[in-house]
Amino acid sequence: MTHARFALPRALRLLALLAAAALPPAALADDQADVTQLMRSGQYAQALAKADQFLAARPRDPQMRFLRGVVQTEMGRSADAIATFTRLTEDYPELPEPYNNLAVLYAAQSQFDKARAALEVAIRANPGYAIAHENLGDVYARLASQSYGRAQQLDAANTTAAPKLALIRQLFPAAARGAAQPGAKAAGS
Repeated sequence: MTHARFALPRALRLLALLAAAALPPAALADDQADVTQLMRSGQYAQALAKADQFLAARPRDPQMRFLRGVVQTEMGRSADAIATFTRLTEDYPELPEPYNNLAVLYAAQSQFDKARAALEVAIRANPGYAIAHENLGDVYARLASQSYGRAQQLDAANTTAAPKLALIRQLFPAAARGAAQPGAKAAGS
């Protein structure tokens, strides 16, 4: 998420400047780097504790909140991660990454309509966000697979659904085994 740019309203920019003046920029970067390093080394509980400690002093920091959601995801705490990313989208709707990560979590739960909706918002926020476009394609393929499978169930004589379903299963072998989201890519992990 460090590459994301977003416009802040004037009042928010002033608050951000005041907060930045209170803390050296290196301290902010160090805390984020520490959380990222802890997460990459598999020390999720410590990473979450460090993120929570940082957020206790600066609860609206979007980058640390995002990292917190990524750590929760890595810990298998999907419900907590969904709550974190949802609050982030409410506070910073212009950021596409939280929507993408929500979509990945929804897809993992086979909630493909929610995943599609989240990815569409991510793409509206940043039309050049390649990961979201790729994930949306995967979600559409999974939805298509479900529809073709249902068509076959409803009409066993249907000769056009089977080859389409076979093509999708060939592209995404994990989908054929029942995996929730082939190739989903979360931002920040």
